[in-house]
Amino acid sequence: MDVGHSAPIGPGEEAVARCRRLVEPALREAVAVLHPWGATMAAFTLGWSGMDGTPRDHGAGKGLRPAIALLSAEAAGGRAEPALPAAVAVELVHAFSLVHDDIIDNDERRRHRDALWKAYGVGPALVTGDALLALAVRQLAGHPGAMRHLSAALVELVQGQTADMAFEQRTWDGHDRVSTDEYLEMTAGKTGGLLGAAAAAGVEMGGAPELAQRMWDVGRDLGVAFQIVDDILGIWGDPDVTGKPVHSDLRREKKTLPILAALSSGTMAARELSAVLMSGATDDDTVRYAADLAERAGGRTAAQALAERYLSSALDTLDQCLPQARDLRALCDSLVKRVS
Repeated sequence: MDVGHSAPIGPGEEAVARCRRLVEPALREAVAVLHPWGATMAAFTLGWSGMDGTPRDHGAGKGLRPAIALLSAEAAGGRAEPALPAAVAVELVHAFSLVHDDIIDNDERRRHRDALWKAYGVGPALVTGDALLALAVRQLAGHPGAMRHLSAALVELVQGQTADMAFEQRTWDGHDRVSTDEYLEMTAGKTGGLLGAAAAAGVEMGGAPELAQRMWDVGRDLGVAFQIVDDILGIWGDPDVTGKPVHSDLRREKKTLPILAALSSGTMAARELSAVLMSGATDDDTVRYAADLAERAGGRTAAQALAERYLSSALDTLDQCLPQARDLRALCDSLVKRVS
C-alpha cells in the first residue's frame, strides 16, 4: 500500500525503504544481463519503466521479501550487504511468480496498470518470468546454504500454486468442498514458502545458520497471515489501493479463506451464500450480494482473527530467536494490520 504524504511513517515502513535503497541497485545489475527486450519487460514488471521504456519513479513493488532477508541478517548480528544476493533472489522469484500468476488467473491488471502478459503478450511474459527465475537461481549459485532454502521455497510455491488451481475445479458445497485446513496448507506453500526462504537465508548469510529452520517457520506463518489479509482485500479492498477491481476474487470464483470460513459457519447467510455461489452468476449485483452474505456469515471476521493468530505465532517464534529484531518485528506486524 502506498503511504500518503500526510500519513505517519512507522518503523516497518522506514526499514523497508532503507532496504529498498540497498536492494534496487543490485536488482538492476542482475536484470541488466538479459536480452535488451527481456530487460525492458523485466523493468516493466518490476515497476521501473513504462511500456515505452520511459523510467518511472513509482510503481515498483513494496520490497517486503528482500527486506525480510536483510533485516533477518542484521538481527542475527550480521550486516545487510552480504545478504544482498538472497534479497535479490527472493524478489526475482516473487516477480516471476506474479508474472505467471497473472497469466494463470487471466488478471489483466497489476499495480494499477496492465499486467505483463496484457502489455506484451503471453509468450513474451512467460519467457520473462522464466528469465527472472533463472536470474534468482544464479544469484545464490555460490551460496549453497541460502540456495537450499530457496530451492525448498520453489518446490512449495509450485505445490501451492497447483493446489490453488485444483481448488478451482472443486464445488462450493458438498463432500468435495475445499476445507479451511486445505486452504491453509496451500497458502503456507504458495505464499509462506518464499517468506520462509527470505528469513532463513537472511540469518544464514547473517552468520547464524543455526536459526535458519526456526526463521523458516516464522516466514511461513507470516506468509499465511499475509495471504489471508490479501484475501480480505481481494473481496472488500479499495481498488485504489489494491490495483484490482472491487470483489475481484469473488468474480473469479477463487476459493479464498473469508468465503470458506463463511460457508462453514452454519448460518442462514452461509446457506444463502452457498446457493448464490453454486449458481455461477458473476454479474455485479450477484457478486456484491455474495460479498455481503460472506460478511454477514462471519467470513471477514473469522479471516481477520485467523490472520492475527498466525501473525502471533510468527512473532512469538521471532521473539524467541531474535529478541533484538525490532525493525523486522515492526515490519511483520504491519503486514497484517493493513485491514485493521
